[in-house]
Formats: sequence, C-alpha cells, structure tokens
Amino acid sequence: MCSCYVWRVFNHTGLPLWCCDSGVSDTVMAGIWSEVWTLYIILALGTPDPSPAPQEKLNDFRRILLGLDKCNACTGTSICKKFFKDEIRFERWLTAQSNLSSADVRSYQGNYTDSTAGWRPVVVSRLMSPHLQQISDNSICTSAGKGKSCSIEAVLKATSRFQRWVRSNVLLPSMVKGLVTPMLRCPSQRLLDRIVRRYFEVTDVGSVQMKHFSEKDKLRLLYTLAVNQQPFIMQMFPGAEGWPFLRYHGSCGRMMVWAGSTPLRILFSSPLERRADIAYQLLHITQSLSSNSLQFSLFYTNISEDMFGTLDDNRVFIVDTSNIGIIDLKEGYPPDEDLLPEHLDVFSGLSGSCERLPPCETVQAAQSFVLLCKHVINNLLLPNDVQSGHLPKEAVSFLAICADQSQSDQRIIAAVQTLKDILQTLRPCSALYGYRYPECLYNDKF
Repeated sequence: MCSCYVWRVFNHTGLPLWCCDSGVSDTVMAGIWSEVWTLYIILALGTPDPSPAPQEKLNDFRRILLGLDKCNACTGTSICKKFFKDEIRFERWLTAQSNLSSADVRSYQGNYTDSTAGWRPVVVSRLMSPHLQQISDNSICTSAGKGKSCSIEAVLKATSRFQRWVRSNVLLPSMVKGLVTPMLRCPSQRLLDRIVRRYFEVTDVGSVQMKHFSEKDKLRLLYTLAVNQQPFIMQMFPGAEGWPFLRYHGSCGRMMVWAGSTPLRILFSSPLERRADIAYQLLHITQSLSSNSLQFSLFYTNISEDMFGTLDDNRVFIVDTSNIGIIDLKEGYPPDEDLLPEHLDVFSGLSGSCERLPPCETVQAAQSFVLLCKHVINNLLLPNDVQSGHLPKEAVSFLAICADQSQSDQRIIAAVQTLKDILQTLRPCSALYGYRYPECLYNDKF
C-alpha cells in the first residue's frame, strides 16, 4: 500500500497521471493525531454534569471524530443519529493504550442498540487508517495545486470524472474506469446497477436510475467506490439473503458500522473438531461465492485470517470484504482496454494503492481455494493432528494440493471436495454449534 501525499507521475505525452511518490513528516502526523486522540478520549469518557463544555462543542468533537467535517467526501450519514443519541458506543476504549498512540488503527469494537433489541457488538471502522486518510486528503488538495489544505469536496466536484457523473442518471462502466477497488476491475452493467439499487445511503433505495440522487449523493457514492468497497459488498450481498457477510448497519461521515464477530485467529489453538468445522465452512463458503444463483463469481484477490470471523453459534463469516473481486458470469468478461489519461485521475489513487489487478480472464477458477488453503487452512489443520492420529494423513495430502498454485484447476477443485468429505466426518454435532443443530442429528448433510 502506498504511503504518500502526492500521486503525480507523467506519461509519455507529458500529461499528469496519478500515483504515489512521497511521504508525510512523522512529526506533522504525530501533531495531528495527538489532537484527534484527545477528542476520542473525551468522547469515550463522556463529560460530567454539569458539563464544563457546551453541548455544541461536544457535537463539534463528534463531527471531527466521525469525519462529518469532510463530507461530502465521505461514505454517508445513514447512522449518524445513532452516534449522536449514544446508541453506538465504543467498547474498552482506554484499555488498548497502543491504539491511542497509533495512526494506523482503522477499526474499533463497539456496541449498538435499537428499539427492537438490547446491546449488540459491532465494528466501527474508518474507510482507511487515519494516517492513510490524511495522506489521501493531502493528495486531493495537491492535485489541484492547493497545497495541503483546501475544500476537498470542491476539488473533487471540479474533476472531469465527477462532472460526467453529474450528467448521467445511470452508473456506466466507463464512469468507474481507473478506480482500483477489486470489484470494479471487471465491471458489468448488471453489477453497477446492483450497486446503485442497493445503495443504503440514499432515501429512495431500489432503483437502478440515479435520478433521485443529489450531487452530494453521487459524490459520496463515487468517493466510497474509489476508497473502500467494504460497505458495498455487504449491501449488495446481505447475510439476510444467505450470503456469508455480516450485517451492514450504516455509515456516518467516514465511519461505517457492521455486526461484530470473534476473530478467526484466536481459534487456531482450539480442539481439532472446532478447527475442522471452521475449515469445512471456509471451503463451503468459498465454493458458494463462485457458484450462486445470481451468476456473480466472487473471488479472493488477497487473503489472511483477519478476513474471517465467527458468531456465537460458531457460524463463519467473511468480515473484511475489501479484497474480493467480482466477475459477472452472465454478461462475460469486459474487454481489457488500456486506460486513457481521463481514467487516471485523483480518484484512481484515493484507496492508497496504485496497483491495478490483472485482467479478468486471467483469474483462475481455483484461485480462491489456493489462497485460502495456503494462508488460512494451513493454520487450522496441523501436522500434530496427524501424529496424534486424530486427522487422516490424506487430509494433509489434499490440503497440499489445494495450496499448490502449479496444480491444474480441476485437480485443486477435486482435492477441495475430497478434503471437505474428510472434514465432514470430524465435525461435531452439538448444541454449541447452533448454526447446524439439531439438523445434524437427523441429516448427515449437516
């Protein structure tokens, strides 16, 4: 990931394109974030009665904390009332002292409530880390020759890309060319229509037309697409419809909120039956992403154990969706055309990365399985399990095939299915696994 504040390079014609080349002073960043963390502490602790500061000042603090002062270069405002009514609260705020001194903390544990239920765990996350966000903002101002301070919204609205957005009532593939978020590498019209139809941050959801979008709505949509695709995957493919993604609650400024979960990595030392169940679920989830009734093939472009989590019923979910690509199997691969200068603008680098993924037709059918087996399942199924006699040797052999990129797609996929069959026999049937109990008592499928 780039660490920079200017993304200016030049092509052979001398026209400016955008990429990364220089950093921000650590001293400057330390000064900025010492002030921001002070605001965080004030909000976390609350203010005693009578308050020494006016309510208006506290609200100003909240606006800075949430990034509302940077809207409409933000992701939305759908959940702001929850923050200002204290119905979203941060958890264990002051116990993680390292978080208070780090400029790279992006996500925080919290709790959420509404009129229908008690408090529930959530994740409150920025679009990107505070350090990278400051770099991104600086780059916007620098791109317009404004130094490091300007009206970010005004600069973005003046770009030729945004002016094309303003004139269009339909989100077209040409309008997202040059954006580097993985799901936009192979955009089809059907995919872009689904983004617009499921966009949670506008009042009239459900239409593929953007006639009801104001200019601020279009800028928020474009800005978020350029910076982080996480909220869109959760909105387009919700868990309520059977997808393996957590519930998206909404956004406020540059903060987004979704359901909380237990990190997968803390389960690596669990008994084998627990780890076998997790491995089975991960393989099953990955299969379902590439083969579903919507004919959208979702695939991993990068992976780590932090990408996954579990809920109280031991069901596994994908927590981080920022590295998921999408291919529309119904409309086929779009042509991999060279990007023109107008496609490479300030929006092309707002995610902090200048890397463009390979063409869609180069994505292997087994790519997701290779990444999953190599970087996650290898940590779940251990050699000691074989030595103890609890895990068949064949499982390790098939896992090795799954993690080997040099193997053919057909052989990897066959190994995955055999590995699933082995893991199926190791999965427990217990009330602790609420997502499959008591069905497992009566049906071997579970």
